[in-house]
Amino acid sequence: MKKVVKILAIVAVAILIGLQFFRPEKNNEGYESVAAFEAETKPSAKLVQVLKDNCYDCHSNETDYPWYAQVAPLSLWLDEHIQHGKSHFNVSEWNSYSLKKKAHKIEEVIEVVEKDEMPLPSYEIMHGDLSSKDKQLLLTWANMVSLKYNQGQIPAQ
Repeated sequence: MKKVVKILAIVAVAILIGLQFFRPEKNNEGYESVAAFEAETKPSAKLVQVLKDNCYDCHSNETDYPWYAQVAPLSLWLDEHIQHGKSHFNVSEWNSYSLKKKAHKIEEVIEVVEKDEMPLPSYEIMHGDLSSKDKQLLLTWANMVSLKYNQGQIPAQ
């Protein structure tokens, strides 16, 4: 039995070492990738920081990677989170969205934040949660932006 455990441990270590050679591509186009979104939706400077701290890592082409993102399998897990988040909403592609889609995405932001579905609990474990004050700031802004889209006050870029 001890021999089997030892072999399994060696195989597990070998797999972990082997995984270190398979790194996902970095998600970093730079801060400019969110400029169109911010220019159109006009978040305050405080809210821009909230978005950077809580949203852009998974919902833009601008991820600020923590140190543990260099270690597999965490790097693979983080990449999956980023790809999944961007598949639902990617502010870096804001200009490619129709006005109807933009309005819908802002409404989705309101919905998931109100329901405490975002940020994900797994994100909050590593990065901290969205404070109630920051959450209210985000919701106030998103409701204002949603209203402007629905009233046609934000023209197509």
